Amino acid sequence: MTYLGNAFSLQMLQETPATLKVQEVSKEEVFGSNFVSVVGHQDTANILGVKMNRVSVTLKKGDILYVAQLTGGRLPEGATTLPEGFSFKFMKVEIIE
Repeated sequence: MTYLGNAFSLQMLQETPATLKVQEVSKEEVFGSNFVSVVGHQDTANILGVKMNRVSVTLKKGDILYVAQLTGGRLPEGATTLPEGFSFKFMKVEIIE
């Protein structure tokens, strides 16, 4: 399964030990994939143009979690665009073992 979220937590791992591969990827790679949104923050979802979907995710071998990592601070409440000085860095988290 492939997901897009706004954070990664070790609680998401179905089993341990686990081996992860984490790398920065382009926005085009993320939005060119068929993902399920698990973005749990409404303003972040609005800016990304995806549905907010605050659910618990359990990742297993073969799953991919794209993380839209906000940089620049905390979004102001009700934001619909990225404020000046803010950006998203997209990370790909793969469970490989």
